[in-house]
Amino acid sequence: MSFAPGSVIQITDAAVTVDLERCIAHKGCTVCIDVCPMDVLAINPDTGKAYMKHDECWYCLPCQKDCPTGAIQVAIPYLVR
Repeated sequence: MSFAPGSVIQITDAAVTVDLERCIAHKGCTVCIDVCPMDVLAINPDTGKAYMKHDECWYCLPCQKDCPTGAIQVAIPYLVR
């Protein structure tokens, strides 16, 4: 599997998923990125939307709770609940 240099990959089975229709990061919102203590979220330069750049989520939920549009969903594993 090869990817173009600089391409952004959204992890499909990631702990944190972003509803791209609801995400307003392209309008300057960075709430989810700002509140994440693990720095797992970033802005995709191609779409201007938030995405999970690496899977180190602590399931602490501020990104989901503080998102003004409800675009962020954290999938807490059954064994962590």
